[in-house]
Amino acid sequence: MIFSRRHYLAAVMAIGLPAALAFSPATGHARETSKACHQKFVAARTAGTLNGQTYKAFKAAQCDDTAATPAAAAPAEAAKPPVAATAAAAPAAPAAAKVAPVATNATLPSAVSAKYAKESAGKARLHTCLDQYNANKATNANGGLRWIERGGGYYSVCNTHLKG
Repeated sequence: MIFSRRHYLAAVMAIGLPAALAFSPATGHARETSKACHQKFVAARTAGTLNGQTYKAFKAAQCDDTAATPAAAAPAEAAKPPVAATAAAAPAAPAAAKVAPVATNATLPSAVSAKYAKESAGKARLHTCLDQYNANKATNANGGLRWIERGGGYYSVCNTHLKG
């Protein structure tokens, strides 16, 4: 019998989530393997061969699914290196672009304002930059930057300047 998503959800709500998970074939297999793993852990604990190892560490070392099915793990591992190689090559270009500092002719504060000394460091930088930004608006000295822009606005440049 084929159930639609609506029927499945209605059944879950009617009999409860734990019962629905018990009927799930994937969950049932996982439950059996975790039971077997826990039994192995209890046997090792009573034998005194754990050497202070926790259940989590024991499970990772002894009950790993990839160790149980080496044939299934081999194709998965073979598929990972090309993905990792392309993923490693892709971030290299954006990292090179981020190295260059943003050149701006905006007037920036030289230090955090003393009137914000009681605030946290981040809030003090924010308010100092905001005060300078508003002062620069009157004299048109923001260097064409808006407060927040994609790629770094006045706040980003000012915050970096005050941190550095």
